[in-house]
Amino acid sequence: MSAAAFVLAINLFVAAMFATAFGVIAAYQRSALGARWLAFGYGLGALNPLLEFILPYQQDHRPVSFAIFATFLLALAACIIGLAYHYRLKRPWLVLGLLLAASLLLNLAILDLPRDSLVRAVLYQAPYTLVQAVGIVVLLGNRHRRTLDLALLVLLAVSSLHYLGKPLLAAWIGAGTVPQAYLSSSYAAYSQSLGAVLLITNGLIVLLIIMRDMLADMAAQSETDTLSRLLNRRGFEEKGNKALATAARAGQPATMIVADLDHFKQINDTFGHAAGDRIIAVFASVLRDSAAPDHILGRIGGEEFAIFMPGADLMAGRLYAETARSAFTSLPPAETGLDRMVTASFGIAALRPGDTLSNLVRRADIALYQAKTEGRNRVCLALEDVQRPGPSRRPGKP
Repeated sequence: MSAAAFVLAINLFVAAMFATAFGVIAAYQRSALGARWLAFGYGLGALNPLLEFILPYQQDHRPVSFAIFATFLLALAACIIGLAYHYRLKRPWLVLGLLLAASLLLNLAILDLPRDSLVRAVLYQAPYTLVQAVGIVVLLGNRHRRTLDLALLVLLAVSSLHYLGKPLLAAWIGAGTVPQAYLSSSYAAYSQSLGAVLLITNGLIVLLIIMRDMLADMAAQSETDTLSRLLNRRGFEEKGNKALATAARAGQPATMIVADLDHFKQINDTFGHAAGDRIIAVFASVLRDSAAPDHILGRIGGEEFAIFMPGADLMAGRLYAETARSAFTSLPPAETGLDRMVTASFGIAALRPGDTLSNLVRRADIALYQAKTEGRNRVCLALEDVQRPGPSRRPGKP
């Protein structure tokens, strides 16, 4: 077995391994369309070495030579589509479709050109470079690039350039006088070895990216309340503590708002729990629509919500609460599903030196209790002279 054939066998095994890995991810997470396309792409990539092994035994090389080119080009394109799906970016269907069609026609046109022709070699490798370039353009649309994402971009650029360098390498050391002699050439050994390095590196980086994002999604799901689509208590406390610590270190103001739906038990008893669930979802949507990107929103109890506003003082918090309160009470019956107005009460507290998140929530909760006792459907502030005797949490919801 030649050195090139040995490396080609390794490439076959590695491509099959990554195809299996991405296939398992796609089977485990049915919504992972990116992993499905990557499994398909690496599956085609595994087919390519098999065709290379068949080629030396063909009298007419053209059908197998064309299949080798087509399968590898389609494999690259499938991986680009898979990455676009994973990053939730626009899929370049039209560009890739036109590029694939033009490349396949071009390959048919150059099949009979001499093997030592530099023009032929450049025209053969150029489509691979262009597909990789499309991938780079697609990934540049991801605005939240981290270390692994940047590494993938660099790898795509290196891969794209390496295809352009192959014609020069072939012209220098020779790629075999006929296609059937490719595997016995020194060029094949160098080409396949470099391809193996890129294949393994690319597969590992993409696999790490997918696993990283899957773990992040799982963590987000564990911190998200499914009904309101806001943070649950655990998620709110984790993110809120971090934001509070940041604001305290920077000496910035911050405000906590605690909101509670008025007469929610009566709504559940009169209209049913489905109606109550709808009101919770609608109220959460109002809070979300009124919030800024850096606000931290959570559902911390049955009908109780909390909003932490970094960089906002007491008056900014009151403006937010009044805006949300007014928007919620103004919703038409078609939105709430009820034939009566639904209201909410709000309590607000400003961050003080030495405050913890629980202290801030407690003081905002005292202000909320005041809003409830004063008639509900209002906003109250936790001022210095506002004190609530007894336990820090209200014994019941009026």
